[in-house]
Amino acid sequence: MTAIGAGRTGPGLIVAICFSIAALEGYDIQAFGVAAPHMAPDLGLGPAELGVAGSAAMLGLMIGAMSGGWIADRIGRRPVLLVSVALFGLFSVVTAFADSGQMLTLARLATGLGFGGAMPNLIAIATEISPPHRRALTTTSMFCGLPAGGSLVALMAQAGGEALDWRMIFLIGGALPLLLVPVIFFLLPETRQVHEASAERKLARGLFGERRLPATLLIWVIFGLDLLITYLLLNWLPTLVVAKGFSASDGASASFWMNMMSVVGALVLGWSADRIGSRWLLTAVFLGLGGALWGLAVATGLSAVLACSAAAGFAVVGGLYVLYALAPTYYPGPVRAAAAGAAIAVGRLGSIVGPVIAGDLRAAGYSPGEVLGFLAPAAVATAVCVWALTTFCKPYREG
Repeated sequence: MTAIGAGRTGPGLIVAICFSIAALEGYDIQAFGVAAPHMAPDLGLGPAELGVAGSAAMLGLMIGAMSGGWIADRIGRRPVLLVSVALFGLFSVVTAFADSGQMLTLARLATGLGFGGAMPNLIAIATEISPPHRRALTTTSMFCGLPAGGSLVALMAQAGGEALDWRMIFLIGGALPLLLVPVIFFLLPETRQVHEASAERKLARGLFGERRLPATLLIWVIFGLDLLITYLLLNWLPTLVVAKGFSASDGASASFWMNMMSVVGALVLGWSADRIGSRWLLTAVFLGLGGALWGLAVATGLSAVLACSAAAGFAVVGGLYVLYALAPTYYPGPVRAAAAGAAIAVGRLGSIVGPVIAGDLRAAGYSPGEVLGFLAPAAVATAVCVWALTTFCKPYREG
């Protein structure tokens, strides 16, 4: 088997382009969370309506991930990335012009389709351009762009304070991806592997054949729990911090530190996983996440809120990116992007449910601490599933 066009662009530039795509996704995803306290009164949205709009992007992401990975395994990574980046850039601009909850929800749904189409292909590219002993670090280096982009928009929100123009945030978040489209077209090579015709190309066989059923189900549960926690925090952390009695600037600061330590977590955990393996590392990380979430739930001072937000970001997002490197190793090459897309798509059920749960709990009168405390058992369950996956399921071996 041979890679298509892999020699035209060095791995460093490929990682930089993929990092940029991830950073712009992270910017736009986090933009919704930091804009929410300003967006909701402007559009007349209650907590439940805001939760639905936040989850619409995750629904689109789920659909885009499943279809984008499947299509890319057949026609290539680059064309799917081009369309996906153009799509989320365009509808980020549309989000900026939303004048009702319905228009906002539809714009976020279409934006999510672009997010979803891009993500499994970034995972597949990382797997295909890196040797096994550097796979986790390559993947986490790409995906730490997500929290880096989130940190940027959090800083903008912190600087803007109560006068923040939420529409301008989405205009910027839409223009930058559109400017990246020609860079992808001219500089990003095709990394998809060309294989001989094989029964493995059938997605169901690739996911569940040769005793891969337990691994696939565990990966789906792990992604679902992690993404439930991640996207509840991304969409609701600033709002929950404000509801604890802090200012909008303090809420943006919590989001900033969560995203900044996500970058650190991605790089540190990726480097560590390549050297000591994922089993005990990820098990400990997700147990620590449970503690950080409980601490965030009961924190009453700003320093404690910021420290626990940072620890949660280090664990939940850093751990997720190591999972992005780990999951494709359980599948054969011809279905790798589709398998990654399936894991992201099924996992996105958690990212859809998370913001909705937060909105419903708040609408029902639950305190911010009670909403955050709900997440700690989910983190412990994630740790248990990671340990089971890495103990009882074996990665796929070519040949």
